[in-house]
Amino acid sequence: MNKFLGRTIFSFLIAVSCSTATAQPFADEIAAFKKQDSISFPGTGKILFVGSSSFRMWKDVADYFPGYPIINCGFGGSTLPDVVRYANDIIFPYQPKQIVIYCGENDIATDSTVTDKTVFKRFKTLYHMIRKAFRVVPVVYISIKPSPSRWSMRSRMTEANRLIKNFLDNKKRHAQFVDVWSAMLGAESLPREDIFIEDRLHMNAKGYRIWKNIIEPYLLKK
Repeated sequence: MNKFLGRTIFSFLIAVSCSTATAQPFADEIAAFKKQDSISFPGTGKILFVGSSSFRMWKDVADYFPGYPIINCGFGGSTLPDVVRYANDIIFPYQPKQIVIYCGENDIATDSTVTDKTVFKRFKTLYHMIRKAFRVVPVVYISIKPSPSRWSMRSRMTEANRLIKNFLDNKKRHAQFVDVWSAMLGAESLPREDIFIEDRLHMNAKGYRIWKNIIEPYLLKK
């Protein structure tokens, strides 16, 4: 191998390595959204569901809400900073008439240093970003849910819920907090195991039916 070819291969390997190291989390999923949009754009003025895997795995969400035009952009095990990072890709292009958010659970679960106040601060960053783009588009925040596998983190989760609820309660018409936590508890105020799949983190059809019944009254029909 001559020296020039050797240097070329070495440079290429370094470039690939650096590209991989600096790749943003969930970049492949976001690219998949954009590719699908380029093939068949879902349109604007619809209800946008955005956030983490509890939305991503709700593949048949439209079947739960017939008559409501829903775009589902849940991705990965995303955190609030991830949603902020990709807002230009998965929120703003759709110019939604309503934005429904489920995110914050992974912020706490993936980093023990993240406090309830950290989650609240991150949510406010996302909220103000949305407000800057869409002044009066209603924002609905779905409370962090009581996942059995993360029950030991409940104090941070319930306090984050409380902080976000108090914040949104002051926003009157254009923002609402939706509590799913309470309805997902069973005997002795413990999480209901029967509404989760085997990982004790993501929901089965029973769990999503609970969400459907709670969320639907908050959705814009027209």
